[in-house]
Amino acid sequence: MSLKNWIKTLTVALAVAGAAGPAHAQEFFRIGTGGTAGTYYPVGGMIANAISQPGKLIATAVASNGSVANINGILGGSLEAGFTQSDVAYWAYTGTGTFDGKPKAEKLRLIATLYPESIHLVARKGSDIKSVADLRGKRVSMDEPGSGTLVDVRLILGAFGMTDKDIKAEYLKPNQAGDKLRDGGLDAFFFVGGAPAGAIAELASSGAGIELISIEGPEIDKLRSQQQFFTPDTIAAGMYQGVGEVKTISVNAQMVTSTKMSEQTVYDITKAMYSDATRKVLDNGHAKGKLITKENAVKGAGIPFHPGAEKFYKEAGLLK
Repeated sequence: MSLKNWIKTLTVALAVAGAAGPAHAQEFFRIGTGGTAGTYYPVGGMIANAISQPGKLIATAVASNGSVANINGILGGSLEAGFTQSDVAYWAYTGTGTFDGKPKAEKLRLIATLYPESIHLVARKGSDIKSVADLRGKRVSMDEPGSGTLVDVRLILGAFGMTDKDIKAEYLKPNQAGDKLRDGGLDAFFFVGGAPAGAIAELASSGAGIELISIEGPEIDKLRSQQQFFTPDTIAAGMYQGVGEVKTISVNAQMVTSTKMSEQTVYDITKAMYSDATRKVLDNGHAKGKLITKENAVKGAGIPFHPGAEKFYKEAGLLK
């Protein structure tokens, strides 16, 4: 074969390989979740398994520091998607709230609203804490730096005229806070997540038990009028052992990505999230799974949908 023909053959072979390459390329899709004791991590694991297509897309749930850390990971390129609270996503996109003074995260996009996240205020059983106002001077964990929970707790304390300085504030992961509460080293801790949360359920059924403190009243009504991503919520009786019905507030858990992800990839992922097979996994895998429906997916958006997700919801008749 002449050199000219050999180059021509090689060029054709490379072109064919190049054309075939992307079709067979396996894509990795990392979903930032939260701490292993919370709700994001198990739900993220279920979704990752459901949307994975061996040979095409491998999704994994990655434990993280939660909402803020996940958004930063997506924008920085260490995550393809992540779970976040609706309030935190809105602040990041608009450069307000906890992202005040930072560049707007204009490339952030919504895949789906997943389920409501109840704000839990957990106290030792028999404590004299009956409302948020009673936290003054107490040893309280507000969750760790970088978490959406910490942002919400500061807003709730603010509604009652308090800051971190008015309590003996600690900044622990929920499972660490639970251990410290059980050992008598804390009076209370906050947790934002779908009920029942594993760490709290374990705490309620072991040792001295827990009390859940209601988060309601005129102070909270005023806060909701200012921060409309908070919605009234009820943690049902029996959700945690020995705990009756508790009135509180919630934010939405959302799955977000960025404009860097292709429309086709996000469309395929969104479609897979609501397949019949995924439905069975979600219904049987976690109490919050039943709430992850395509109808709930388009509620309380706050930030724009990714074009791939938007295409799916329009086809399903859920968006115009």
